Order: sequence, then C-alpha cells, then structure tokens
Amino acid sequence: MRDLPATLYTGELFSNTAPVIIPRKYEYLPGICAFCMSGEFTKALRAINPNVAVENGYVSKIHWDPGKWLYSDTTIPLPKAYADAPTQWIFKGTITSSIALLHVAIARLLGYQWPEHELDELDELSNSDGIVCIPAVRGEDPAAERLRALLAAAYGNDWSPTKEQELIAATGSEAKDLDEWLRNDFFEQHCKLFHHRPFIWHIWDGRRRDGFHALVNYHKLAEGNGKGRQVLESLTYSYLGEWITRQKDGVKRGEGGAEDRLAAALELQKRLIAILEGEPPFDIFVRWKPIEKQPIGWEPDINDGVRINIRPFMASDIPGGRKGAGILRWKPNISWGKDRGKEPVRPQEQFPWLWKNGKFTGDRVNDVHLTSEEKRKARETMNRKTRSK
Repeated sequence: MRDLPATLYTGELFSNTAPVIIPRKYEYLPGICAFCMSGEFTKALRAINPNVAVENGYVSKIHWDPGKWLYSDTTIPLPKAYADAPTQWIFKGTITSSIALLHVAIARLLGYQWPEHELDELDELSNSDGIVCIPAVRGEDPAAERLRALLAAAYGNDWSPTKEQELIAATGSEAKDLDEWLRNDFFEQHCKLFHHRPFIWHIWDGRRRDGFHALVNYHKLAEGNGKGRQVLESLTYSYLGEWITRQKDGVKRGEGGAEDRLAAALELQKRLIAILEGEPPFDIFVRWKPIEKQPIGWEPDINDGVRINIRPFMASDIPGGRKGAGILRWKPNISWGKDRGKEPVRPQEQFPWLWKNGKFTGDRVNDVHLTSEEKRKARETMNRKTRSK
C-alpha cells in the first residue's frame, strides 16, 4: 500500500482495490508501464491523495507525459508474461521449469494441455484415451514406469534414480518410489495444488497396495458428444473388466489375495455402472438447468464445472476408502450445500427444486437428486409442447 506496486495485467478477475490502466494506443504501453513501475507514479498519486487507501478514480487524474516516457532512456522493454506454476493459465506445460514437476509430468502423461501449452517431443509419450492404470492392465506398462520414461525424456542425461527420489521428496512425500507416491500421495497433493478442483481423478477399489487404481483425465471423461461416456465405459468394462478377469483366473489357481481383489474390483465396477446409469445418488444435478435438460446417466457438460460432475464419483464410499470420497482415492473439499443468493422466479414445472409447498423460494440448493424417469418425462413433455407450437 505504501509503495503502490504495479505489474502487467493479463485479464484475470481483480479486486476493486486495484485499478487497471488501459492505454488508448498500444504504443503507449511501454511508456506507461515504465512510469507506473517507477517512483514517479507513486509521487504523482500521493500529491493528489496522500491517504493510505486511494480510490481508483484518482489514477486517471495523474498527468503522464508521453514525450518524457516514450522517447527517453527511462522506457523499459515490456516484461514477457511467464509462469512456472501449473495453476496459471499462461503456464506452458514445461516439466523441468515448473515448481510442481511431478504433477506437471502426470498431467502431460494423461494428455492434459494448458492453454499456452507448447508442443514438444514429450507429447508423443502422452496417453491418448485419458486413462493410465497404476498397475499393469491391458498390456500397458504400470503408471510408474510410464511416468519414469516421461521424466527421463524430459531430463535427458540429468535423469537418475537419485533425481527421482529428489522429486518425490520435494512434494513432501516419504514414498520410496513413484509407484508408492502415485498410489498414496498424488491425488491428495493434486487436489490441494489445484484448489480442490482436480482435473486428474484417481479412481480405485479401496486396496492400497495390490488393488486396481486408475488415473483419469477429467477433461476426457467430461468430453461432449458422448465421448466422455465412452471413456467411462472403457474404464468400467475394458480396463477394470480385464483386471476382474485376471482376478477370477487367480481365484481358480488358488492365488493368494485374488479372492479379495476380485471382491473389491466388483464393488468398484458396480459403482461405475451406477454412474453410467445415473440413478440417485449417482446422478448429475445442475441447479441452473431446467429438469428437461438435466443429464440422464453419464452425460456431463464440462462447462458445468468439476463441482457438479464429480458428485456421482463421491456418492458411495468404496470399502476401505476414505469417508466421503466415494471411489476417489482422497476426498476433495467439495460440498453441495445451499449457495448464497436467490434465483429469479422460474417455472415450477421446469425448476421444482426452487419451489416449496407451492411457493417460490429461489434457494440455490444443490443437494437434489432426480430419477432418470423424472428427467425423461420432462423431456417428453417439453418435446410435445415444442411440436404443438
């Protein structure tokens, strides 16, 4: 507050305690930037208003001399926008220059790309379907080996077992290797790093050391035109289905632990099938959409956000899992309580959750479950009305 620091504005939401200066001409930007980052700006503003908190309107009253700041040695080249944090949209996806190396590497392995992502040879090592299983499944290498290969390609000659241990320790984990870190620590760290809106989901059967674990790219899982449903079907019937077949064979051979692994896998598959079908409590509910446009089964709209689409996966805890996490390895800090504010009046037929005892409440409730039959009837009713017009 005392020095009134300035920086380049890149389009994010901002508090009204920070003014944004937009030049009338782009060529003015270097000079204005130099002026605002110099001590002259603070002096000029304090001459008008010496208060600690200065209202935004005073900034436009400062005199700026383009002749002085555009054509003199004081003009500075504009700094290039850069971010080494994967939480920033301008992050370019470079593993070795990131402050969260392993998390960026996993995102790259699952095929995730940042808006400013720069394609490189590592993209050839990424997964195309958005599913990477931690154990070896369907002829694919375990996730730890695939992640290790990606890191080795990123680091080149600098890669070594010692480097692997350093990267794991840098996350705050005490895991002995990448497999242990992926199974037990990754998802909790991922949720916290990305503000409890994870885009890599760790789905598991509740067995820490020898169970079925899969990392899934949420952006693939929530893709439109039925593609997201195909990803979930592939996870349910292809990847997990192959794992179940192996456990059944193990039971026949008398393999130790196979019977327990089979039971756990079948429990997981039962929940995944329930998500595909979408009956309560495994349904998706979008408060702002009318009942006839509510998803039936796994029909996610990625624009509705993680909070909405993750609900079915947290609906029923897997035996051995974390309380409230459902089939996820860790519980993100997400709830579906009532949001602040009120909705404008909407028709009761289309928005019954906004009404109570025949009166409109407008309460922004989210803990609502609708059956597929209710949604289908609403669609049929709306289609009849549309055809009759």
